Amino acid sequence: MRFGGYPLSLRLPGRVAELRNRLSRARYFRGHGVHSPFVYDIVREVFMRDGLLPGDRSLYEALTAAGISRRRAGQLQNLMIHCGYTTFGLNRADADLCVALRSLPRAETLALVRAASGAGHTVAVMSPYDGRIRQALCRQIVAQHRSTTVDNRGYLLIFNNHLPKQHFRI
Repeated sequence: MRFGGYPLSLRLPGRVAELRNRLSRARYFRGHGVHSPFVYDIVREVFMRDGLLPGDRSLYEALTAAGISRRRAGQLQNLMIHCGYTTFGLNRADADLCVALRSLPRAETLALVRAASGAGHTVAVMSPYDGRIRQALCRQIVAQHRSTTVDNRGYLLIFNNHLPKQHFRI
């Protein structure tokens, strides 16, 4: 059967997966259902903010230059300011906020996450849903991580602090 030029069988599994993904995140909409004050504060003050917080804009400029959308770059810049991070690194683990771009290979991404975990730094893995291999990588990172992780569709935040092991899909 054809619908809109495509066989219906090719589009249905993708639509079902998208619906399942949206339903699994519905309880965290606007922070409702988040029982962590730290993550609730991030949802309300970072993810739901339209503009940039006052302060340094160097992370925002570096991310937009690397091809990250202005919305996601703004959210990560706001996270950096909100959490009080002073340094950032793109594809490096030697800063308070480490950003693993999509271009970083799997083995190097895992090494970056391990190094940042040992140093107590926060990691943002960009594009966690960009293909099955990337999804499997992010699932592996979440399963092996000992602290809080937040999946915001555009990036996976991995906090290496005193928080308990929890995973939020916003």
